[in-house]
Amino acid sequence: MQNKVQNLIQSRVSLAPMAGITDYVLRSLVRRYSPEALLTTEMISSEYLAQTLNGRSGQEIFKRAENHSPISYQISGHKPEMMKNAAKFLTQYADMIDINMGCPVNKVVKGQDGCALMRNPDLASDLVKAVKEGTTKPVSVKFRLGYTLDEMNFVEFGEQMQEAGADFITIHARTRSQMYSGNADWKKVKELTTSVDIPVFVNGDITSIETALQALEDSGAYGIAIGRGTLGDPTLLGRIATYLKTGKKLTPPTLEEKAEILKKHLDDEIELRGENVGIKFMRKFYPYYFAGFQNAKNLRAKLVTEENYKNIIKALNELRFVNI
Repeated sequence: MQNKVQNLIQSRVSLAPMAGITDYVLRSLVRRYSPEALLTTEMISSEYLAQTLNGRSGQEIFKRAENHSPISYQISGHKPEMMKNAAKFLTQYADMIDINMGCPVNKVVKGQDGCALMRNPDLASDLVKAVKEGTTKPVSVKFRLGYTLDEMNFVEFGEQMQEAGADFITIHARTRSQMYSGNADWKKVKELTTSVDIPVFVNGDITSIETALQALEDSGAYGIAIGRGTLGDPTLLGRIATYLKTGKKLTPPTLEEKAEILKKHLDDEIELRGENVGIKFMRKFYPYYFAGFQNAKNLRAKLVTEENYKNIIKALNELRFVNI
């Protein structure tokens, strides 16, 4: 199984899952610039999946293109049998099944899913075993340093997940109580990478080639997972992967290039969701695409309220900003 995992993570970069963000369109955009990165879907609730398979709508969440491989499908839940069934169904799409044990959002942890599992490692182990029974694909887990700063059990937790059968780990270098505030503690992750025998990817605050290299050095991880860093720059994973493979440092996209990527992103979301929903869905991305440019504030304010496609394209075509 480890040979299978190595083939999937050979680029040493992965797209971290983000609910409502890493959809089919964003995954396709990232793949356009990074042919070998490990993609990951949005978190798929095993309970939601059971309802969907019983006739409810929403099956577009499973959608993938042929070139999306290598791709990991992430599932969440706390009922072993339901997680096993979810893994069994998703095996037809996935190259890897990932179990979410790190989501910090209140509604997730209150349901005993996500990072709540770090407070119940025995149940977490049972989930890994159940998912392993449900799939022939490698199984990974994504978790944090702990639930709070006083409960940083990530080393023991990682060892237990490995013992239960996990083939791969991604760790976000913050606790649940930190959410996304403060700085990711990459150096702390080294305690895990020196304690387990399976590959570990480090996640959190990686926004450039330079921060990727620092995170790898500090953590001793085999690779990196990037979530928020890809927002507004789908080229990031590809640029990091290229540097790790060849030492060549590709330049970040210019404002004009970002505008062109954004147009493609918008068009593809409209194709997937319809014009009205697609335009509204894209509003969350505008602040990221135009961060770091003077006079961008007025444009962002205009775009997040604009409902006319032609007006959005006109605004993007008329960009005249400079780097801050």
